Amino acid sequence: MSYEVNGKSFSQTPRAGQCLRTFLRELGQFGVKKGCDAGDCGACTVLLDGEPVHSCLIPAFRAGGRAITTIEGLGGDRGAHPMQRAFLDAQGFQCGFCTAGMILTCATLNQAQRTDLGAALKGNICRCTGYRSIEDALDGTSNVDDMVEAGVAFGRSLPAPAGPDVVRGKARYTFDIATEGLLHIKLLRSPHAHAKIVAIDASAALAVPGVHAVLTHEDAPPALFSTARHEKDWMDPDDTRVLDDTVRFIGQKVAAVIAESDAAAEEACRRLKVTYDILPAVIDPEQATAPGAPIIHPDRTTANRVADAQRNIVAERHAEFGDVAAALAASAVIYEGTFTTQRVQHAALETHGGLAWLDETGVLNIRSSTQVPFLTRRTLADIFGLPADKVRVFCERVGGGFGGKQEMFVEDILALAALKTGRPVKLEFTREEQFIATSTRHPMRIHVKAGADANGKLTALQLNVLSNTGAYGNHAGPVLFHAVAESFGVYNCPNKKVDAVAVYTNTVPAGAFRGYGLPQSLIAMEAAIDELARQLGISPYEMRRRNIVKPGDPMLSPPPSDYHDVLYGSYGLDQCLDLVERAMRADTPKPDLSPEWLIGEGIALTMIDTVPPAGHVADAAIALNDDGSFDLTVGTAEFGNGTSTVHRQIAATVLATTVDRIRLRQSDTAHGGHDTGAYGSAGVFVAGKATHAAAMQLATELTAAAAEAWLCDAGACVLEDEAVVSGVRRMPFTELAAIARERGRPLAASGNSGGTPRSVAFNVQGFRVAVNKGTGELRILRSVQAADAGRVANPMQCRGQVEGGVAQALGAALFEEMVIDADGRVANPRFRDYHLPSFADVPRTEVFFADTSDTVGPMGAKSMSESPYNPVAAALGNAIADATGIRFTSTPFKPDRLFPALHEKFGS
Repeated sequence: MSYEVNGKSFSQTPRAGQCLRTFLRELGQFGVKKGCDAGDCGACTVLLDGEPVHSCLIPAFRAGGRAITTIEGLGGDRGAHPMQRAFLDAQGFQCGFCTAGMILTCATLNQAQRTDLGAALKGNICRCTGYRSIEDALDGTSNVDDMVEAGVAFGRSLPAPAGPDVVRGKARYTFDIATEGLLHIKLLRSPHAHAKIVAIDASAALAVPGVHAVLTHEDAPPALFSTARHEKDWMDPDDTRVLDDTVRFIGQKVAAVIAESDAAAEEACRRLKVTYDILPAVIDPEQATAPGAPIIHPDRTTANRVADAQRNIVAERHAEFGDVAAALAASAVIYEGTFTTQRVQHAALETHGGLAWLDETGVLNIRSSTQVPFLTRRTLADIFGLPADKVRVFCERVGGGFGGKQEMFVEDILALAALKTGRPVKLEFTREEQFIATSTRHPMRIHVKAGADANGKLTALQLNVLSNTGAYGNHAGPVLFHAVAESFGVYNCPNKKVDAVAVYTNTVPAGAFRGYGLPQSLIAMEAAIDELARQLGISPYEMRRRNIVKPGDPMLSPPPSDYHDVLYGSYGLDQCLDLVERAMRADTPKPDLSPEWLIGEGIALTMIDTVPPAGHVADAAIALNDDGSFDLTVGTAEFGNGTSTVHRQIAATVLATTVDRIRLRQSDTAHGGHDTGAYGSAGVFVAGKATHAAAMQLATELTAAAAEAWLCDAGACVLEDEAVVSGVRRMPFTELAAIARERGRPLAASGNSGGTPRSVAFNVQGFRVAVNKGTGELRILRSVQAADAGRVANPMQCRGQVEGGVAQALGAALFEEMVIDADGRVANPRFRDYHLPSFADVPRTEVFFADTSDTVGPMGAKSMSESPYNPVAAALGNAIADATGIRFTSTPFKPDRLFPALHEKFGS
């Protein structure tokens, strides 16, 4: 058949049943991305005869004889297309995985379609940006600072270094590579929530042409580990095997088939015959701890870091400061309520997956979509008994993470397959596998009880938390402990009590997710603060002002922390409250709504420790090149968090150069050093401090080298405009590099950060909403967030992190929900049945920054990737309560959840 792709004609016959997306990717058009396989996300959008289509839905043969345009060919011979330039000017992307499809759709919109972007862009999902910067691109708005001179990069809105490649489809993600001799892995997954594997008959599977191997628990190492990745292994239980002879949730991997093609591997999976001994299962977390409940991990003990396996308790925390019961008895007002939060999927558009191969030196190479390459290497070396220098783990650009890729879900199978076959192998999860077999946010039940005196001062705070960690305990303890830490610690109160338990159930595991437990607990805690304020007739702002911690106050949560390194590096919570209140009180056009609509406002605040406790390590190295540029090597990964930009800004500012003169290498264990990983808001706060330390040391080396050449005091030398300057003398970096080369002493330096001391970040979210009392429909009329991010390294990027966090949190607050049926099966494992926020769902959020500078963070900065998410659902719940007079206690706040109570109160 004849095809025309990006103006070039050729003959090619697609495979039977092949979709256009895979056909184009096999031709090297890697800008065509796989996000859903069902036409739901738009990442695979191409132009067919000038019209945008989802190529995963188009049979390849139907494109024969038609003009196909991918992102790589959009500009033709002219270079970049105007829409590509517009996205670059607006920085209309973060991780960039959706960007190719988004640009192709936007490039075709006519003026009529641009008047209703909600409808025009409904087929293209972005999980990162919150859509504001995409709308800016369509409006021709530029968000970047131009002409930034040497040495002043920090604090400026500079564009992402990968931007030109992202908008042209040249940025390479995990699977954007052609590999010779590649074998494909498919996994057989359990249909049962709890069962013992008695036997696996692989004979029929091995008879399928192209099948090389079938791997079962008999082929896998017996080592126990956790899929969760932390610097300290004791933070998570050892309860997982590469392949186990017991399955504990529907979707758990049973066997791996390795074949010449996906089709052969899938057919072999269908032919595997597994004999199961079905075991009793427990789905409900309340029932999991009851006497007589099935025990999910009967052999685990405290040596495996499981608190009480015989009661299915992975982790627990019980403690009290003061006397809560007595304080409540003496309180002027009390609020008590029980809140429940649902299971939510990360929905990163790039699914989990990777490639593995053994190179000619015997090194096991893993290229995967991960936030934690160094920690993954360490665990793989332990599991397979390999020296650390015989394992390399690295990632290219990562298509979204949100904590879900702080796990090891694929690298262990990839390693096993590569070691067993000696061939390059590939494993790429489908969207359904992403739902049923990775991790989710922890569903929680939170009971809160709070009291205050007549002056609005808190007298007692009590939380009782039940967290459902699913079949495995990855992140169970740290998430639970985090949920009851800063949510309490941000308020001054003499009497506090916590009873918190994380339990196993025979359901898909929960794990790390942006906010790490705080979004769940804050829904209850911030509701309690609002309800006490309402009873006392005090404004929600004033109630918080009377009770929030201030510099000098201890940040206390029971039990006392073993770590005492959290400081007020800067304090802007008071400013954040003022900024939100001022914005919410500002005059705005009145909504044109009928009397059926009820208007209300709500706020919530959050404090978050920047970086997890117990150590978070980052190394950085930087060297001067002959041309006066610098090579900067860091270990942290880029997945839309913007650290690649900020690291260059830090180095360029310290070294009196421009960011284009900083060449960045990152996220590859082969580069040396160590990096705990891009999680816990550590990409700038920890790894950025390592970059700053390395750059400062190199600056010292540069001035010393110049002083030696001039025979003067190094203290009289400074860096200025890509040179060392002392009085009237000036030595360009190129000359310094030449001198260093002649002397055989390269000018280079390294830096390290150990993640301590830690600082705190603050955020306040405000909403104005309208609720239709007849239908339960909810409209967001205004969204405002103020953030204390210290000195903001890149205002444009930081604003995007806030907007993206609000948008993602709104999805969870309004409609996202993984439904688990009575058997423990995920009932909606695809985007079609799981509502992700699209353009029409997300309001513009006004973002304000407190004027602070952190004494702990690099150049005054601190974290701002997780915390914008945390107060959103809580603020929305408070706004709905203000509008309706009804306290809704279960998320998501769907119309069908709101309607019964509204109908009961207001009638039809």
